[in-house]
Amino acid sequence: MSRGEGEQAVDVATALDRLPKVELHCHVEGTMRPQTVVELADKNGVALPSRDPTVLYRYSSLDTFLEVFWLVQSTLADRGDWARLAYEGIVDGAAHGLVYRETAFTPARHLAGGQNLADIVAGLAEGLEAAERETRVPAVLIASIDRAFGGGAGLEMVERLVELRRAGAAGTDRVVGVGLDSTELGVDPTDFAAAFALAGRAGLRRTSHQGEETPPAFIALGVDALGSERIDHGISIVDDPDLTRRFAREQVPLTVCPNSNVLIANAVPRLEDHPFPRMRAAGLLATLNTDDPALTDLDLGYEYASALSAFGLSWDEMVAIALDGVEAAWLDDDARRAMGARVRSAADDLSAQLEGAR
Repeated sequence: MSRGEGEQAVDVATALDRLPKVELHCHVEGTMRPQTVVELADKNGVALPSRDPTVLYRYSSLDTFLEVFWLVQSTLADRGDWARLAYEGIVDGAAHGLVYRETAFTPARHLAGGQNLADIVAGLAEGLEAAERETRVPAVLIASIDRAFGGGAGLEMVERLVELRRAGAAGTDRVVGVGLDSTELGVDPTDFAAAFALAGRAGLRRTSHQGEETPPAFIALGVDALGSERIDHGISIVDDPDLTRRFAREQVPLTVCPNSNVLIANAVPRLEDHPFPRMRAAGLLATLNTDDPALTDLDLGYEYASALSAFGLSWDEMVAIALDGVEAAWLDDDARRAMGARVRSAADDLSAQLEGAR
């Protein structure tokens, strides 16, 4: 039998949708379905400017996006809401090739409003567990600090998280790391050094949003002052050749979200202008992710297909990007090898189907 014989031919967009993919930069609140926004708002007495949330999803900057993000967050009132959110986010991702996700949640506003971190974590874990049973897609959690609340609030959150983990509280086994997100402008990353140091001592992994709206120096601070093992976004790194060479040499992962950088932060005017191909060409371990897919009408398959088209990449280059996602994941060695083998095997099968389409 010749290669591709007996295989159903597919186009490249379909193949990329089916390709097993990990995702390392995705906010669980940003996966909330529009209908879920409406239903939770009704349930919890949250006034929405429109019954069609998608009319709100137009952003001129990261800060204008955050206003909508915070509105969506405000519809989450109890453990069951968090469970529903986590479940739906994984189910929707699995439909587009997601096979593993490290998903962030940002509870600062909920904690300030009186919600209990233990209930939030337990709810998220319940939802992820239910989705994993249904889809066989495992997912873990990154507890993200909201910059807007300051370093003190961030340290308090990490302290409480560490306490819950030590007590074996429900769901805390799924929390593998801490992050830093929200507005970048006018915030000193070093304000969060104590929180990150505590997280590191407690055995939690660390990542931080840097370099989406800030210069390369902030990316360096994310690693050198905060101890981040990954950088989320990091697109301004290409403006600093020395830092680019350092990150390429040390293979510090960058979880890049090209469509989000266009649609949310307006960091570049169009996808074709995004520095992602320059980052890859420089040897950076730059991965593809959706960031907030439901708030930008995206999915992971589209993220890959649009990158191939906008950047003129090949099928083999897209497979390499998927494998770099596995490399950048916080998996143990056995799980990383198994996940990499799964991607390679599926990529070979899909390649045969692509050849059949030619």
